[in-house]
Amino acid sequence: MEGGGSGGRAAAVVPARMTTLSRHYFGGSASERHHDLRVDIVENIQEDYGMFVWPCSVILAEYVWQHRSRFSASRVVELGAGTSLPGLVAAKVGADVTLTDIAQNAEVLNNIRSICALNDANCTVSGLTWGDWDESVFDLHPDIILGADVLYDSANFDDLFATVTFLLENSSGAVFITTYHNRSGHHLIEFLMVKWGLKCLKLLDGFSFLPPCKAALLQGNIQLVEIALDKEKHK
Repeated sequence: MEGGGSGGRAAAVVPARMTTLSRHYFGGSASERHHDLRVDIVENIQEDYGMFVWPCSVILAEYVWQHRSRFSASRVVELGAGTSLPGLVAAKVGADVTLTDIAQNAEVLNNIRSICALNDANCTVSGLTWGDWDESVFDLHPDIILGADVLYDSANFDDLFATVTFLLENSSGAVFITTYHNRSGHHLIEFLMVKWGLKCLKLLDGFSFLPPCKAALLQGNIQLVEIALDKEKHK
């Protein structure tokens, strides 16, 4: 699912469901007073992993913002979107965005719809379970696939890479951009990239491009990697 808090955290708390509203700022000084974009996220601190904003999501969203000219007018699919911060930033800078999460997790999907409405973001919200080949997967033709902290449970890695590979094959020139904690294990990720005929185009320290005001609120060893099909293996 997706990923940690950033920006100012507003006090809007609803005791019945233990929800909180976190505000995330982009551009300018990326602060509450001087910013170009604000995205509000409803989080539910009593529910599962898909209802929080994790550090990987903050970093991926910042990357989208800093490369917004690349995302503008692109077709973007976020996998395991959870609270959907990266995808929402992509939508706000002009991308055609589809936000996906586990098809059976109605609460997470409904929360995504609520967050889209809160931010006046025109996104498609769709159930998509990694490794399941239903109609929703075949209808997707992304230019860019996003995934924040989707490499957190090694039991799901193979299904994730199978889905990513299918989407990359379904869209000529598409790339997968993901942020992950090093706890995931580089060797397994590298093995699966080889297994599925993928290659790494870019690998960055997630904190290398994060504004200091955001970096001070986060911790962990987080990488950003950009992945594409290895065309030599997909002839």
